[in-house]
Amino acid sequence: MAPARRALISITSAHASLFNGKETTGLFISEALHPYKVLTAAGFEVDLASETGTYTPDWLSLQPDFLNGEDLAIWNNENHEFRKKLDNMPKASELDGSRYGVFYASAGHAALLDYPTASSLQKIAEQVWANGGIVSSVCHGPAIFANMIDQATGEPLIKGKTITGFTSEAETTMGIVEELQSWKSELVEELAARLGAKYERAPGIWDDFHVVDGRLITGQNPASAASTARAVVEAFEKL
Repeated sequence: MAPARRALISITSAHASLFNGKETTGLFISEALHPYKVLTAAGFEVDLASETGTYTPDWLSLQPDFLNGEDLAIWNNENHEFRKKLDNMPKASELDGSRYGVFYASAGHAALLDYPTASSLQKIAEQVWANGGIVSSVCHGPAIFANMIDQATGEPLIKGKTITGFTSEAETTMGIVEELQSWKSELVEELAARLGAKYERAPGIWDDFHVVDGRLITGQNPASAASTARAVVEAFEKL
């Protein structure tokens, strides 16, 4: 039976201070909004969920460089379907993973904190994979793979596969590596190395770039959220 034309976009429920306490990281809004727009336009039913059913918007994602035009109008409209789903999310534990054909991990730096141990979200992604669906992530989303197992092999789901995600160079450029290290969280490139995945990236840290490795599809940064989702749709149509 073909996987269901229904997608779950996972949301980080974590938040933390960055830039020496001046700003707060949480969900990078466009990383959830852009795939939501792409997937709904392609005829998918789309749900949003976090481990706790809550979220905090990332400060950077609300700045004009990252949120403007139609996206800003959607964010400011609490009656828009996206905002209603985001503001009234279920806990991942309340969902039946067998209902989904696509799992898409949006992120924000805060995902480095909660995704590695987000067992309910991970369980849904594992079910989607086991049922022949698409598992995808963007930016810091690969943190969700930290404890995700391919049920057919008992190995890490990304072992032997090629992924991308937010670069360590970008963390250095932003000047926040020491703060991230204080969280005791793995950066994306470190996680890929530990789990036996090959990491690829674009030449530029903010380039729109994604990697398709069969049913595993990953994007490098916020600018890649939509193209990653389009690749998800294209791969899903071939299942």
